Amino acid sequence: MPWVILIIAGLLEVVWAVAMKASEGFTRCAPTLIMIGAIIGSFGLLALAMRSLPLGTASMIWTWIGAF
Repeated sequence: MPWVILIIAGLLEVVWAVAMKASEGFTRCAPTLIMIGAIIGSFGLLALAMRSLPLGTASMIWTWIGAF
């Protein structure tokens, strides 16, 4: 289960990066709110996954997913 949580956290990292670009300098409300929610969800799920997975492994996979 921690791997599934980690993958979802990584996908949320992609969501907030895309939403940040769509917010056009934080001038558009909906993408900005999506970005904030995705950041909170991504970091929260990453923290939850790191309860069972090693820190280095979890952060490497999380960053790798976000890089694509």
